[in-house]
Amino acid sequence: MTVLGVLFILVHSTPVMALRTHVFFSGNPAAAIGSGSIEDDFYNEVDQDKFVKLNAKAYTLTKPPVEKATQGEVRNYLVEKYGFLYFAEYYREDNKD
Repeated sequence: MTVLGVLFILVHSTPVMALRTHVFFSGNPAAAIGSGSIEDDFYNEVDQDKFVKLNAKAYTLTKPPVEKATQGEVRNYLVEKYGFLYFAEYYREDNKD
């Protein structure tokens, strides 16, 4: 059980690790391992007020996976920080709350 706890903390210890973990478990292990990630300056500026409230930043994959159903690239992700852990989720371009 301790090993699982340590592993969980490790895969959520940085924004990039949380992003890779999310992409991996979303069914895209090749993209999780082979793609780089950068902070998405556009969304971080446009949605700055929202992201400050969420304690989050947007990231973009440099080699994103392609969604089979729509053939669209799944490239934008929101990484939120809770305490000292980070959690990622897909951030759709039409995701304007």
